[in-house]
Amino acid sequence: MAEKTEKSLKKNWFDGLKAEFKKIIWPDRKSLVKETGAVVAVSIVLGMIIAILDFIFKYGVDILVNISF
Repeated sequence: MAEKTEKSLKKNWFDGLKAEFKKIIWPDRKSLVKETGAVVAVSIVLGMIIAILDFIFKYGVDILVNISF
């Protein structure tokens, strides 16, 4: 009896999953390309900013370490 209940629960779960996937509104190709481009551009810009700040902090620490009194 437990076997039938377990199979029934799995079937109901997959039916629910299928119903939820039908509710998804997928973006069209144009907006997908546009949003992907924006994400890539922002990632590159932020990467450059972090690299520049890293270089500045490294240079500043090197200067402070090499100061002799």
